[in-house]
Amino acid sequence: MNVPDENAGEGQPSVASDADPRFADALRELGLDEVIGRVRRFPDTARTTAEAAAAIGCEPGQICKSLFFAADGAPVLVLLDGSAHVGMELVRRELGAAKLTRAGALLVRESTGYGPGAVPPFGHRTKIRVLVDRSLFGHDTVWTSAGTPLTVFPMDPESLTAHAGGTLVDVREP
Repeated sequence: MNVPDENAGEGQPSVASDADPRFADALRELGLDEVIGRVRRFPDTARTTAEAAAAIGCEPGQICKSLFFAADGAPVLVLLDGSAHVGMELVRRELGAAKLTRAGALLVRESTGYGPGAVPPFGHRTKIRVLVDRSLFGHDTVWTSAGTPLTVFPMDPESLTAHAGGTLVDVREP
């Protein structure tokens, strides 16, 4: 829900958003102010891809999963279609890593500034390698995290990949 923000400073948009404030700042820095007004908040019950898709009124594949891994200890974010499953061996090979594991909450928070389940595709605390699975390109628009577990925003896959500095890959399990 967007409401006027009486505390907005000069030069700041006059609309408050459900997006995490740090993520809203990242959107502004990227010149994506208009995205702030498109952020949607889920009901507290939208914990699965199917529930999120139902709440938005889209297909589960239009929900962009943000999966966080450690490749030889280095953080990696993988973005893929909500109906897909990531092939960890495919990710490991794509990165040329000896070892790939799911990242722990501490690595996620230290690298991105966001908690697990709330990582947006860009606007992170540190530079992170981002892999974007081609499965997202089967949709005109995908919905991805706006920095909290219950907020998302829409974006076309091409723009999402560009703003995330992502590398296009095939890491979806067959």
